[in-house]
Amino acid sequence: MNIPENLYYTNDHEWIKVDGNTGIVGVTDFAQHQLGDIVFVDVDSVGETLAEGETFGTIEAVKTVSDLFMPIDCEVVEFNDALNNEPELINKDPYGQGWIVKVTIADLSKLSALLNHEQYKALVEA
Repeated sequence: MNIPENLYYTNDHEWIKVDGNTGIVGVTDFAQHQLGDIVFVDVDSVGETLAEGETFGTIEAVKTVSDLFMPIDCEVVEFNDALNNEPELINKDPYGQGWIVKVTIADLSKLSALLNHEQYKALVEA
């Protein structure tokens, strides 16, 4: 299982990559594996300001639909339009082409409440 060291993680299996006050959010390799073949991603929160833990969309796999939870307080500024035609990018490349949204982070100090690589690894291996 791939768990990149340069990302922050949530207990709900989302990740966020941070560059300045911009973040890119997706679901982890563990999550996509658990979901199975992803067939649709619905994000209708672009332009909205969301709090940590709020739902920013849903991800639909062959057998289930799961909510997507925001890892940090932010404004959703962009949806990965490539997922409209190729939602399976999340299965193929969850940390690259399978990213879901770009956000503007409200308070970078709140990143410290997220899991680092080692903490997330311990969570999924438990």
